This record gives sequence, structure tokens and C-alpha cells, in this order.
Amino acid sequence: MGAHADLPPLDSGFVDGEVSYWYRELGGLPTRRPALVGDTEVDVAVVGGGLTGLWTAYYLRRSQPDLRIAVLEKEFAGYGASGRNGGWVSAEMPGQLHRYAAGHGHEAAVTFQRAMFAAVDEVARVVAQEGIDAHLATDGMLLVATSPAQQARLDDHVAESRHYGWGAEDLHELSATEVDHRVVVAGATGGTWSPHAARVQPARLVRGLADVVERMGVRVLEGTTVRRIEPGVARTDHGDVRAAVVIRALEGYTAGLPGRRRDWLPMSSSMVVTAPLPADVREQIGWRGSEVLADNAHGFAYAQRTADGRIALGGRAVPYRYGSRWDRRGETLGDTVVQLRAMLGRLFPAVRDVPVEHAWSGVLGVPRDWCATVGLDRATGLGWAGGYVGHGVTSTNLAGRTLADLVLGHDSDLVRLPWVGRRVRRWEPEPARWLAVRSLYRAYRLADERENASGSPRTSRVATIADRVTGR
Repeated sequence: MGAHADLPPLDSGFVDGEVSYWYRELGGLPTRRPALVGDTEVDVAVVGGGLTGLWTAYYLRRSQPDLRIAVLEKEFAGYGASGRNGGWVSAEMPGQLHRYAAGHGHEAAVTFQRAMFAAVDEVARVVAQEGIDAHLATDGMLLVATSPAQQARLDDHVAESRHYGWGAEDLHELSATEVDHRVVVAGATGGTWSPHAARVQPARLVRGLADVVERMGVRVLEGTTVRRIEPGVARTDHGDVRAAVVIRALEGYTAGLPGRRRDWLPMSSSMVVTAPLPADVREQIGWRGSEVLADNAHGFAYAQRTADGRIALGGRAVPYRYGSRWDRRGETLGDTVVQLRAMLGRLFPAVRDVPVEHAWSGVLGVPRDWCATVGLDRATGLGWAGGYVGHGVTSTNLAGRTLADLVLGHDSDLVRLPWVGRRVRRWEPEPARWLAVRSLYRAYRLADERENASGSPRTSRVATIADRVTGR
């Protein structure tokens, strides 16, 4: 009991799973749209009703209003990571800039980063233009260090960011006092703030976008499971959808397709949300804006202050399930809830008496080299996008616009970005994959413990070795 006696209590009506709290805030899970009935033919079939698929459909239809498009979704639009994530519309890269630079040159990597800056603005523009009530607030992103080793890594991060095009107007360094003026984080030694980020309510964003594309004439077919993707056809449990172009937009669920189990690792990420914060707790924390916030630990936490006055916090406590499996409707392991509540109490001691009301989980796609990819094979008509390594809310928008240009044959700057056509080797087979991922994330937790205990500014050697093995 002693180790967890100071954790925030669970609310008497605590909810586990049910996809995510974001749907609870909306009033519950949505009624499904009709499923496919029999065989059909369209110009473009999009497999996956998350943000990647919906943004792709949106920009295709905007560019060519007579295009016949069908979005095929097993559950309901926004069931996966698009309706469960932390609500960060940020310019954080979906991968390693130095890897993109290694293959395409430094300037290509800088151009990619600038495209991510622009994508944050584009999401905000569309949300406003289309009247999507997504609780979007553009107060930027706060990254906080809470130990000397984290501070040293933060300093290195600033230097690397400057190298890849983040100017002083894009990334501001903050002292511990300046961090406290924004949000009081226990033990903060310093931080950075970037204007290129916004908070959003994820389920409101994805469901709003689904409504928009449906009004534009896109067929959004829910309760329709795609069993196999082949050139010219998506074969479902309700019939075949024939199309000149078939886009795979399944992100972490890609492993569910035949032959795709080792393409992208379905990495689990989990979240908890508190009850609305009492006035005295809000005063102690001082989080008056809508900045999204993360620490710089190896087993990092990410958070937002919700529009209804709660803290929603996430992390990767149990990052992978054997055989590339995933949760059921967001159900979360008890150990994961304990770890996330501990993170919450560690960063914000003032919330230790505030109940935790809901926990949920989801999966994100991780390629073997931790770099996202977008592409279209013109010979087969098969396209894809994903592997966003946890930075998908903004990346999906950029991917959707890029896919639209690829499908329509537009010779744009987007189709020359360094993630286009990128392919990497597959993940190792089981049980090596499970053993390696679980062991490595245990190593990251051990590294955080050692760094916090030692007070040394040097990153733990355990974490350095783990980074080399994982490819991060």
C-alpha cells in the first residue's frame, strides 16, 4: 500500500475502456452508419475511417467533386487512435528528421518540418471553415524537463531543432520560473514552448470530419470489415468494392490484414482523465491556458487541460501485446492505470486528491525505423499512409493532402516530401518482437528511475542502449 498511497483515487463511477472518455464527453458511442450492401464500384476506396482516411477523402472531393469515394470502416469512423489520442495538433515530426535527411538531404528534412508547421494551421483552418466543434484552442505546446538528465536532453533537442529549421519564433526556451508561470509542474528545471500546436477534443474532430465528408458526397460505410486488399478491389464481409485506387489507412490496425502483421508494430498507448479540477487545485497548478504538455522522460507523459476543466494524461505503460494484438474497445490493464496515476501525481501533486474517472487504451503504428510513410504504387493502384509513431493528429492531415495529390497526379511540393514512397524492413517475428519491446520499455523505466535518483545530467546508459536497439 505504501508505494501507491498517494495516488489520485479512482472515482466511484470509474469507467475502463468504452473506447475513450472523449466519446463519454460526447454523450456516448455514436450510432453506426449503414454498412455496405453487396458489391459496388467507386473511383477510390479508402480502407479505414480514421483521420487519415477522412482527410484523404476530404481533399480528394475538394479537388474533384465528381470523384466517387467510399470509406470502409469495421466499427465506426473514429473508433481507433483518431478518437482516443491525447488531442495534440502539434508540429512534432512523425519520425526522425535525421533519418529523412540521410535519405533526401538536409533541406528536404527542413521542408518537411515546415510542412508540419503549416499542417497545424491547416487543421485549425478547416475546423473553423467547416464549423467543427472540436474544442480546438491554439495555445501551443509546452515540453518540460524535471531532472538534470532531462534538461540536458532538452538542450540537445533545442540544438537539433534549430538545425532543422525551428527558429526562435518557432521554439522558445523557458527557465524553471517561466515554466511555472504557465503550468506548475513538480521539479521542473526548464522547458520549451512552441506556438505550433493546439489542443483538440479528438472524438469531436474525427466525428465532425466524418459528417463533413459525408455531406460532400463521400460514402462512409461503417460496420464493414475489409478482409483483404488487392489491386483494384477491397474485399469485405459485405461484398467487394472495386476501385482504380485502394488506399490503406489503418495505422496501428494494419497488422490485422493478411501478410501485414510485421509491417508496423501496433504500439499501445493509454490515458486517464481526472474529474473536473476544484478551484483550489486549479489555482495551485496555474494551468490557465490550453497548452498541450509533456515531460522529457524516456517513459514520457503527455497531457492536456480539457475544455471541461480536467487533466487528461497519457503514456505507454504497457506498450505492446504479444502477436501484434490490441485492446478491446479501449480496455486498459490495471497495472497501466496504476502507472498513469503515478505519473499524474508525480507531475501534479495538487491533483492527488482528485479522482480519476476514466481510463482507456489504443494502438498507434510504429515502423521499424520509427519514420512514417505515404505512398501510391501506380502500377497496382494501391496506396497507403501511416506509421505516425504517436504524432498522428497533424500528420494525418498532411498525409491526406499528399495522398490526394498522388491519386490525382498533381506535381506538388507535397509529393516530393521525404516520407513519400518510404519503405523499411519489417519487424522481427514472435516471440522476439514481444520480448524485445517489453524488455526495452522496462529498460526505459529503469533509466528514468536511475536518472531521477542520481541527479546526473547524463542520460542513463540503459536508455542509450535501448534507443539503439529500438531504432528511436
